[in-house]
This record gives sequence, structure tokens and C-alpha cells, in this order.
Amino acid sequence: MKRIGLLGGMSWESSIEYERLINTEVRQRLGGTHSADLIIRSFDFAEIEALQATGRWEAAADVLAGAARDLAHAGAQLLVLCTNTMHRVADAIEAATEVPFLHIADATATAVQRAGVQRVGLLGTRYTMEQAFYRDRLHQRHGLDVLVPDEPDRTTVHDVIYGELVRGVVRPESKAAYLGVIEELLARGAEGVIAGCTEIELLVGPDDVPVPYFPTTRLHALAAVDAALSE
Repeated sequence: MKRIGLLGGMSWESSIEYERLINTEVRQRLGGTHSADLIIRSFDFAEIEALQATGRWEAAADVLAGAARDLAHAGAQLLVLCTNTMHRVADAIEAATEVPFLHIADATATAVQRAGVQRVGLLGTRYTMEQAFYRDRLHQRHGLDVLVPDEPDRTTVHDVIYGELVRGVVRPESKAAYLGVIEELLARGAEGVIAGCTEIELLVGPDDVPVPYFPTTRLHALAAVDAALSE
């Protein structure tokens, strides 16, 4: 079993889901008392959020690249960044070490393609929905058509993430708002929906959506187990 290095705490509400999912899956596959071999670097999310909000992506890249090197020195054989938004600086993390880096958009795209979905709606933070780093990877590397909500729906999705979900607050009225945003995406032709922020899965689950639903936290965690248990 390969040792997985987790870059987490962005926010810890979803990072603990990574730990739970990875350990549960390893136990199911190997049986007995098996669990995953993990090293975890968890951040004070308030500091990361401040860098996001002020557009200081290079500074954020330096922080995460340094943490990736720390995990490599501690023996990590696989790196997993437990957040969609901070894949904005994935290139810097990959360049910081020779340890393989498992990109969340690639794990998600594989699941979308297996489901036979071509046009997919993307929910996430404003950075993930509006900037090119995530949408372009899905489109250019994997050939997917990606739809994002129009305004004011993008603001609604973003504000619920930062105002509620990363703080552990789950409100039925916010879930209803998200389902309304999803309905609009389906009306525009989306054949499936990507929960492109790891906290969204705390609010909306597969049973809430009438089309294939792609929870990135779960997909990324299971892909990490695949990689960790591969020859």
C-alpha cells in the first residue's frame, strides 16, 4: 500500500470526509483491521481564504508547494489535494516534488465519461465556476462540455459555500436554492451535475438530483485508494 499525503483543511469539514472515505474503502477492499497509510497536512483555512479573496494565488501556490515538499520528505508516495478550488495552483504543487499528484478534475472526468455523460453542469466556488483552470481541464483533456450557472445563481452557490458549508452549517433553504440552480442547468441541457466543491456533498446528495451526480470528494478519495493499492 502506498502512503497517501493529504493536503487538507480547506475546509476541514470536507477533509475529514476524505479521511473517512479513504479509510473505509481500504478496509472494505483489504478486510480485517486494515486502514489507509496517511500523512495529513491541514491548514488554517482562514489564511487560505484570505489569499483567495485577495487574488494572491502565487502566495497560495508557494504555501501548498512547500507543504507538498514536507509530505514528500515524510514519505508520501501519492499526493491528494482535498479541495477543488485550490487546484488553481495544482501546477505549482506538481512541480514542487516528484511524488505523483492525483488531480481531482481527472478523477471526476473519468466518472463522468463512464456514466456516458457529455454535457455536465458544474457547481463550485466562484473561482472554480468562473476561472479556466477547472473547466478547461475538463473540456480540453477530457472532451466534456461544461455549463456553469448564470448570475445571480453563481453568487448564491458561492455564498452558501463560504457563508455556511465551510463553517459546518447546513440549511434546508440553501439546499432548496441549490436544487433550483440545478434545475436551471438541466433546462440548459446539462446531462449530469458535478459537485465541484468538496463541501457541496454535505448539502446535496445523489438522491436529490434526477440525473447522474458526481460528488468530487468521493470520486477523488476512491481514485486515491485505487492508486494507493495499485502495483
